[in-house]
Amino acid sequence: MEIWINPACSKCRGAISLLDAEGADYTVRRYLEDVPTEEEIREVLERLGLEPWDITRTQEAAAKELGVREWPRDADARDRWIAALAGHPRLIQRPIITADDGTAVVARTEEAVREALGRK
Repeated sequence: MEIWINPACSKCRGAISLLDAEGADYTVRRYLEDVPTEEEIREVLERLGLEPWDITRTQEAAAKELGVREWPRDADARDRWIAALAGHPRLIQRPIITADDGTAVVARTEEAVREALGRK
């Protein structure tokens, strides 16, 4: 199990605390420092069952500068969104937990963290 975090994020700290309390075996990826490649983002999106616009933080300054709110949300624009996430990792929703069963969750709630813990 791996968790993508920004240590300054309270949701990330809460997810880590819950993982620790449950004795989970996991690794931490500080994705602002160890930026995911476009291929890694594609893989996580596949595991999440989501599209890149679903995990984009559209209120971030970089999102506003890029104008992502006006970008199309379709197959033709998918690569553009993924490139933006790789180029501006602050745009990636957090935390993301990749579970051992090959799935992933955006773990912004205790329920989502517990869901990831329950996956084998």
